[in-house]
Amino acid sequence: MAKRDQGVWKKTACIFCSLNCGLEVQTGGKDGREIVKVRGDKEHPNSQGYLCEKAQRINHYQNAGDRLQSPMRRRSDGTYEAVSWGVAIAEIAERFGQIKAKYGGDKILYYGGGGQGNHLGGTYGDATLKALGVKYRSNALAQEKTGEFWVNGKMLGAGVHGDFEHAQVSIFIGKNPWQSHGFARTRVVLREIQKDPNRTMIVIDPRRSETAQRADVHLQLRPGTDAWCLAAIAAAIVQEDLVARGWLDEHTDGYHLVEPLLASTNIAACAQRCGIEEEVLRGVARTVAKAKSVSVFEDLGMQMNRGSTLGSYIQRLIWILTGHFARKGTNGAFVPFLSLSAASKGKAGAKKASGPRRRKKVSPVTGSKIIIGLIPCNVIPDEILTDHPERFRAMLIESGNPVHSLADSQRMREAMAALEFSVVIDVAMTETARQAHYVLPASSQFEKAECTYFNMEVPQNVFHLRHALFKPLEGTLPEAEIHSRLTMALKKISKAEIAPLKMAASKGSLALGLALGLLIARKRDRINDVPVLIYRALGPTLPPSAKEAAILWAVCHLYAWNEREAAANAGYDGWAPLAAERLFKDIVGRRTGVVYAKQKDPSDSWSRVGTPGGRIQLAIPELFAALVRLSYEEPPRDRDFPFVLSAGERRSDTTNTILRDPRARKKETSASLRISLQDAEMLGVLSGDQVRLTTRRGSCEVPVELSTTMQPGHISLPNGFGLDYQGTDGTRSLGVAPNELTRTEDRDPIAGTPWHKHVPARLERLSR
Repeated sequence: MAKRDQGVWKKTACIFCSLNCGLEVQTGGKDGREIVKVRGDKEHPNSQGYLCEKAQRINHYQNAGDRLQSPMRRRSDGTYEAVSWGVAIAEIAERFGQIKAKYGGDKILYYGGGGQGNHLGGTYGDATLKALGVKYRSNALAQEKTGEFWVNGKMLGAGVHGDFEHAQVSIFIGKNPWQSHGFARTRVVLREIQKDPNRTMIVIDPRRSETAQRADVHLQLRPGTDAWCLAAIAAAIVQEDLVARGWLDEHTDGYHLVEPLLASTNIAACAQRCGIEEEVLRGVARTVAKAKSVSVFEDLGMQMNRGSTLGSYIQRLIWILTGHFARKGTNGAFVPFLSLSAASKGKAGAKKASGPRRRKKVSPVTGSKIIIGLIPCNVIPDEILTDHPERFRAMLIESGNPVHSLADSQRMREAMAALEFSVVIDVAMTETARQAHYVLPASSQFEKAECTYFNMEVPQNVFHLRHALFKPLEGTLPEAEIHSRLTMALKKISKAEIAPLKMAASKGSLALGLALGLLIARKRDRINDVPVLIYRALGPTLPPSAKEAAILWAVCHLYAWNEREAAANAGYDGWAPLAAERLFKDIVGRRTGVVYAKQKDPSDSWSRVGTPGGRIQLAIPELFAALVRLSYEEPPRDRDFPFVLSAGERRSDTTNTILRDPRARKKETSASLRISLQDAEMLGVLSGDQVRLTTRRGSCEVPVELSTTMQPGHISLPNGFGLDYQGTDGTRSLGVAPNELTRTEDRDPIAGTPWHKHVPARLERLSR
């Protein structure tokens, strides 16, 4: 097998950021299970052959030394023992069943559901969660994007994305796309913008990032003052009468409520507080107002910072007040293949999310706002470590590592220890897995069919099904199979019940649809088991490398029915069931991305606006008081902790934490703390010297790196370090785990997102 495959290029995709760029790889090496060469896939409709250095490291993920190869059961002394899959599934189903019977399924919290490119497991997991009666969920989006999603839902009822390839003005807020990407062919597009004298790049970031170094305008604001900076720009647009009034009258509601707030905003005071000259901020306002097209991208630098939800609101006011929506080069509403939130479902989804009769949803113990169905990550320990009768008693954690990735790792470990039962599904013995009662080893992302639902492009959307490159590592199972076994055990689904469905599927997927309909008509409760039923019936008819893609047949039908115009523009027109079948055939048959949705014209975005009357709603009254306070409130300062730590900077040699093997890093081997030259002089330290870094939550020793990218008082640690990696060759992970230094109570008052990018800290020089 290995010799036959040697030299053959196989199509797949990168898994280290949300873009999932198309790749071609060669396999071989030991047992034929190595990814030995990587190049960009020129046939991929989005990435078009684009490749960054992160993709070259995927073999370190695939063949990491801490892969699990057997279900593990925790002993009473805290050690683990290997057990068979049959034993693990039976005992887990029994224990979860006991929790449900004693307390109710709503006392089981589900965390995770997929990483950047591992979403199929979460689709099948829906059947398991319904069998358990799970009502509450959370995942990494709830510590990053929920504030932005909440604002999008209120203002547009749709998800938006910028058309940076054609924008005359591109604005990046707390975003360093040179390293973290975020749109197709990122570095190519950034270079094009940089070279074009008729285009402008504006970066709002306290650090002189790689993107900021290429910008025409870098607003190097003080850490944590994004809201003041953005408010000054928005206020200048109003006070200098730069508003697109005719456009606002035609397309928006609520300007009469927003105008007096911005008209009375003290621009000079906001400028002084964010550390940017007033005239520079006014100049940005004029540039935005005069531009033919403006696209904006906000990211974790603001979203994991103080005032993040307020900042998400104000930045949208800036481009909406100047009319930069639904035109070429501006921000547009994308068409999701399978929506991750009600805010991105278009009219139907948004009405459901914001309708007057819908009961406000909050978490059971702390009463925290639930956004896109997710409990804020920062309140999870508080929802467990209490004697409240509604507290969570158990957790099912899938493709997530909350003990390492959420704020206050110490408290998260304490919370897991307090649970009566916990199960982790993952490829490795992660920090979270080491706290669980059972650990189920999943196959890697290249040992099963997989995909991402982060399909957020404009003006066209692409879906890429990655076929398996290898057979599952011995002892592991794809999440589709794990959830199938769990659901069948929980719901007592017999093979005899599935047999008629398998027979129907052998005659074609339309026959399967009819058989499923008849089964559900006879036994209504089986509608909750549909993902598993489809997997068991349709999966065996698909190529072995795409068996787990069976559920996409149902997703294609839902999509073709709900998004007929977008599907037709992409070539999937006609009767919705037949269009869905063609789409499913193409997704499974092609090994690269498939364009499933297209806008004929950028104005098509208006059809996706889901707010009342299809008009943008400018007013969010819940944020008015915070907006007004910016004119007279100073940014908080802590004399005992005078530095601001960004806990988790994306650097050239770091990716996300599914890449656990430290051998993947060629440059960042020590997780250095970046500080400014001025701070280094004040402390009397040189690059490589050790300092003690202390926050209100923890302390560590770390080497410093002097950097011209940092301003005085601002320091940063990289993400992806401090993992408890134990390789078979003796390698161990190094560096500081950032969340040993963060606190759960430091979070946004609206969305509950953490302030990882604004951690008060102090530094002490250690003797040389």
